Amino acid sequence: MNGPRWFPTMLLISIFQIITFYQVIFKADGTLNTAASIVFIAFTAIEWLWSVISTIKLRKSSLALEYIAFFLTGISLVVNASVGTAQLIKQFIAVVLGFAAFVILLFIVADVERAEKFRKPFAAASIVMLLVTLIFARNINGAYNWLSFGGFSIQTSELVKVTFVFVGAATLEQLQSRRSLTQYVIFAVICIGMLFLMRDLGTALIFFFTFVVLAFMRSGDVRTILFLILGAAMLAGLVVLMRSDYIMQRFATYRHVWDFSNGKGYQQTRVLTYSVSGGFLGLGIGNGHLRDVFAATEDLIFGVLCEEWGMLIAFLVADAFIFIFIHSIRCAKGARSAFYSISCCAAGGLLLFQAALNIFGVTDFLPMTGVTLPFVSRGGSSTISCWALLAFIKAADNRTWAGGKR
Repeated sequence: MNGPRWFPTMLLISIFQIITFYQVIFKADGTLNTAASIVFIAFTAIEWLWSVISTIKLRKSSLALEYIAFFLTGISLVVNASVGTAQLIKQFIAVVLGFAAFVILLFIVADVERAEKFRKPFAAASIVMLLVTLIFARNINGAYNWLSFGGFSIQTSELVKVTFVFVGAATLEQLQSRRSLTQYVIFAVICIGMLFLMRDLGTALIFFFTFVVLAFMRSGDVRTILFLILGAAMLAGLVVLMRSDYIMQRFATYRHVWDFSNGKGYQQTRVLTYSVSGGFLGLGIGNGHLRDVFAATEDLIFGVLCEEWGMLIAFLVADAFIFIFIHSIRCAKGARSAFYSISCCAAGGLLLFQAALNIFGVTDFLPMTGVTLPFVSRGGSSTISCWALLAFIKAADNRTWAGGKR
């Protein structure tokens, strides 16, 4: 997407965002929503500046990945604007921080030797963050995975997703000894184990899936078999933990939500009912009924898209994650280092798996796990981690480095 070819794509995205933002820039009484206007202008400026700098100054030949993220992020900002100014501002701050994390991490992993130096500090920081959360987090909706301070809250497990992929790829890229493998196995077990203790089942599943992907990418020797055996052991432990009362409550209504329509199945029956009422083009942003249900813009966001934005946009959003995953596989094949191949597939697989858990959970194909829809759901920690994970996929694409040194 070099030269003038990037312009039509960015123009189409901007037109789509103008149409959607227009519906929240003006309030019901006709007055101007100043906050939404400023966010729209600032976000559009970021998109166009990155496009111009990347293609003209840095001479990057492919921006498809960023454009998918811009498309999804724009939808998230509009949804938050339709909820309230405070939510919009917090989400936009998270988008800016996430984009900064994307750029910084892209710089770090541009040099594999430099990235290797961050492996142990990142691993230590991950364990410390999860440990602090386990000790000081309050019980919110049955899980202990949020730290609150100064009016802000952070879900540390979202940030650890990035370091989990980073440490795994950096370790498996050059396995010089059994000691390095053992260290990563211990790191993975500690991270996933603490997530179980936090009762954050959805995130624990995502980490476990990422662990399996990392093991698969390092195939071809006995060490991989040991990895998979360990993975199977962790899965067995997960099944045992599922026998707890809390976990069983989360699965009690699976495939039987209509039997508990006014109780435990309240959320899911409403999302199933309201989702189909939107039809192909939706009822219009802010006109849906699902937004009045608890966690509508977080866990149930895909249902909100179906109802208010229509099946067309909802399926485009779902397809976007498939595209990201396919793109990561293609980039991994031609990557110049095992580090890029491993981290790229792990990041792409993680995003797709998390999206699948959210979408299939909302539609009752899978039990609800409470995970967010990447880039789209309201949540600053999730937004930051998703943009950071994108850097691994971007770094594996050799076109990223066209015209410059790695």
